[in-house]
Amino acid sequence: MREFLKTLEDDSRVLEIEEKVSTYLQICEIMRKYPKDTLIFQNIRETEMKIVSGICNTREKISQAMGVEVSGITQRIVEATENPVPIDKYQDAKKFFDISKKPDMTELPVPTYYKKDGGPYITAGVIIAKDPDTGVRNASIHRMLVLGADKLTARIVPRHLYTYHQRAERNGEPLEIAIAIGMDPATLLATTTSVSIATDELEVANNFQNGEMGLINCETVDLEVPECEILMEGKILPYERAEEGPFVDLTDTYDVVRQEPVIELDRVHYRDNSLYHAIMPAGNEHKLLQGLPQEPRIFQAVQNTVPTVKHVVLTGGGCCWLHAAVSIQKQTQGDGKNVIMAALAAHPSLKHCVVVDEDVNVFDPEDLEYAIATRVKGDEDIIIVPLARGSSLDPCAAPDGTTTKVGVDATKPLDKKEKFERVSQTL
Repeated sequence: MREFLKTLEDDSRVLEIEEKVSTYLQICEIMRKYPKDTLIFQNIRETEMKIVSGICNTREKISQAMGVEVSGITQRIVEATENPVPIDKYQDAKKFFDISKKPDMTELPVPTYYKKDGGPYITAGVIIAKDPDTGVRNASIHRMLVLGADKLTARIVPRHLYTYHQRAERNGEPLEIAIAIGMDPATLLATTTSVSIATDELEVANNFQNGEMGLINCETVDLEVPECEILMEGKILPYERAEEGPFVDLTDTYDVVRQEPVIELDRVHYRDNSLYHAIMPAGNEHKLLQGLPQEPRIFQAVQNTVPTVKHVVLTGGGCCWLHAAVSIQKQTQGDGKNVIMAALAAHPSLKHCVVVDEDVNVFDPEDLEYAIATRVKGDEDIIIVPLARGSSLDPCAAPDGTTTKVGVDATKPLDKKEKFERVSQTL
């Protein structure tokens, strides 16, 4: 992360906050004022550690970390997830970190972001674990509520880490984990990708790093983690649960309170002058890290239906989760509607999908609106699907998750293309 931060600093894209601020609400208040800036909080009231935020809160920063143009992010994710690269470089935690000690969460500047939050939340922590049955490694980002000096509870959705914990719990055993905070944006993005349970996300990250990625051997658990600013080692306890929440999710609304597994920490490691990475809930960094990895899923599903798909974007206004814009090179009159159906099926949380021609910039909200304004006839080009499975994050969804989905075909009719040609693009 430090190397990437240096490139941002060299380009004067880092804003340093010198005033003394509290982790209780004040940090978040400043983050909201600078939604697309990288911030370093130099003077934290509660601890001596600094906070960094916004290292991947724009597509431009993420594309820079991946070494591609913004328009190439989707294909780069596809290539990396389909071709994970084994890792053969390791070093011990004692050699990488400068401080190793018993855990004390009061030493970390963990913010409480909003007044009704359940407490201080770790929001950029990646949990690394191994499948108790197969030994396959998993790395995934989870929000974690601080319960005490050495206790956390984590929201664990039914995916890979959830499966690992269930398998360990059935045997009455804890699940060894490591928690890494403060890593390179491309590595962090890799931990959010949607891959099979047999795929190691860190090997996806190694593809992003062109095979040059090294890992750190933990001290008290049999795990390896990416280079990071802060490393915590511990275990998810069997049979023990605690209240998790309230927490502000992608849609800037509160998620419900649940009973979630408890984490007990055994060891913590710091680098000198460690930077604690804090992701503001419902901010751009949160939205992009959760939404971007879904775009390749939609792209591949659409490509199977309409091979001439150009771009897929989960839009910022749609929380990078509920709204998709897809551009295609239209070849037959029904292409737009086929794309809508494929996209809605590929990402079940998707609520609204707009399909446009390749002359429309899907990264520009005004251009999307232009296409809707000039190329949509409501009775012919809008598809409404009631009682479909939607997102639990959508405030409009029913308690069982069902909602109404809408597709908008904003492509030009093939038999009248000349009527819709944009003069400004032909000058």
